[in-house]
Amino acid sequence: MSQMWTVATYVLGQRLRGRQRYPLVLMLEPLFRCNLACAGCGKIQYPGHILRRHLTVEQCLAAVEECGAPMVSIPGGEPLMYPDIGRLVQELVARKKYVYLCTNAILLKEKLDGGLFTPSKYLSFSIHMDGLREEHDEAVCRDGVYDVAVEGIREALRRGFRVTTNTTLFDGANPMRMRDFFDAMMDLGVEGMMVSPGYSYAKAPDQEHFLRRQRAHELFRTMLANPKKRWRFNQSPIFLQFLMGKHDFECTPWGNPTYNLFGWQRPCYLLQEGYAPSFRELLETTRWDEYGRRSGNPKCRDCMVHCGYEPTAVNHTFGSWRGFREAVVATVTGRL
Repeated sequence: MSQMWTVATYVLGQRLRGRQRYPLVLMLEPLFRCNLACAGCGKIQYPGHILRRHLTVEQCLAAVEECGAPMVSIPGGEPLMYPDIGRLVQELVARKKYVYLCTNAILLKEKLDGGLFTPSKYLSFSIHMDGLREEHDEAVCRDGVYDVAVEGIREALRRGFRVTTNTTLFDGANPMRMRDFFDAMMDLGVEGMMVSPGYSYAKAPDQEHFLRRQRAHELFRTMLANPKKRWRFNQSPIFLQFLMGKHDFECTPWGNPTYNLFGWQRPCYLLQEGYAPSFRELLETTRWDEYGRRSGNPKCRDCMVHCGYEPTAVNHTFGSWRGFREAVVATVTGRL
């Protein structure tokens, strides 16, 4: 509730100031290095000298202050491999930023045993879980990772941490198996789940199994039909309705800006078409009209990923009484 209130007042404040473009979540990538090599990933295909580099804590905090978003997502790479992850999280929590540390959980129990983190309402471990054991291990290209992640989730919950999951779906995903997966995550006791179709990174080794828009709508309509009341999703119900084809939204790429080794990434977390030296320059000099589905840009044609469309759903919620009512009804009733 505290997080929801913070986000709501922040968004309303931006709208009252007449700001058309503002960040909602900062995607902070302190490194690209990872201990997995997932076939659908476009973040670990850099040469070795790039993978060995990482941002300093001071660079990360400067980006957080410059951006001003109320939430900070720390993806990667694998952020638990970042040598200063404990200090970075501590500094962000001290600034009352809501932190989502996105991890595959292979190192989670080790880091918890090392005392790097303290439970806080501002810190959530967002565990990468791409389905049940068979589907997840296939997605990450390594057997046994699902069981390690489940153990990490249990241990984090036992110690009093907030834990959520994030799931990327590809063509061929079985909607009935995903419904079983939602049940399994609720049985574990996670706070909420996030789902999104995958994006076809040009550098990803596997280019055959990315969802196209119509197939994505079909998958999510079947998967989320008559959702169980016990399912809790850590994302806007309006975004889930968009995935089901009930809304025709345009991308809001500046809503989740990305800062990494190279600077502020244009135009978004998914596309790498240059970098800006400052957040202000990113907002003011990026040719935003060249991106999004309506632009005709083929790279944006089938994209439905949360980092581009979740901010749109939030804007829809607070942009009119109708949007607000739709979100409240979906939240209260659980109906999508």
